[in-house]
Amino acid sequence: MNVVVIGGAGFIGSHLVDRLLAEGHAVDVIDDLSTGTLGNLADARAAGGDLKIHHLDASSADADSLLGMRRPDLVYHLALFPRQDRSAVAQGRGFTSALVLLDAARRHAIDKVVVALPASAVYGHPSVSSLPAKEGELTPRGVRGVVARAIVDLLVTHREHDMIEFSALALASVYGPRQRPDGGVVAAFHDAFTSGTAPLIEGDGRQTRDFIFIDDVVDALVRSGERGSGLVINVGTGEQTAIRDLWARVSAGGGAEPSKAPPRGDDLVRFAVSPVRARIHLGWSPWTGLDEGLGRMRSGA
Repeated sequence: MNVVVIGGAGFIGSHLVDRLLAEGHAVDVIDDLSTGTLGNLADARAAGGDLKIHHLDASSADADSLLGMRRPDLVYHLALFPRQDRSAVAQGRGFTSALVLLDAARRHAIDKVVVALPASAVYGHPSVSSLPAKEGELTPRGVRGVVARAIVDLLVTHREHDMIEFSALALASVYGPRQRPDGGVVAAFHDAFTSGTAPLIEGDGRQTRDFIFIDDVVDALVRSGERGSGLVINVGTGEQTAIRDLWARVSAGGGAEPSKAPPRGDDLVRFAVSPVRARIHLGWSPWTGLDEGLGRMRSGA
């Protein structure tokens, strides 16, 4: 299978590229390297598979030409929502990138597009009794949520009018090796512990998140290439872990006392997503427990 991975030099994308190459697929990476690095693809390049890396903006004419020349069977877009830049301009670029990709998919007869969405932005402020959150009507939280819902609307429209299949994976808090310290709370805590510095906790640390290991996420992405078409599908464990408890587990009780900062005004108090639809439509379930995942992150495995 011919596969294009937009954002393939990033944290999630590079792990996906490793898996696709291991399964014998031909992979083209499109990445502007604004947050990703070629170092993340060192293992993939050393593996000697059919890999081509293109330093391109995914919305550019050159990227469109590449898609027309390669005519891939499947495109993954993992760079719609950069975590490091949540400005209005960045969100607008994400929407534009999705729009450009779907237009290219229509013109170049690309069969399927898989996108990654931030689960924490698409379910509003769910009540404790409704957790873990299930897929249903999307309730945007903030600008990222509005853009995510608009992207889903685009996907549905192109599926209905142009027969382009899609899967939209709503990812919980992904963590694992290669993640930048500013890429998520697990990576930030891991960096603080290894450097002997105090981590920063916003609010009282009792807010909860759903932490999912990178290998589990990659497995869901691969399965979505052939299954789960036309659906928004959660990828998470369904389990809640408090931020302050996460630090205790990362530091094994021996780290520095966390520094405190005021809570963000729109922050989620409790959050987790249900993996039931993924089990039904992808045949996927999470298998890496948090302590195992943290151990593998410490070892770099």
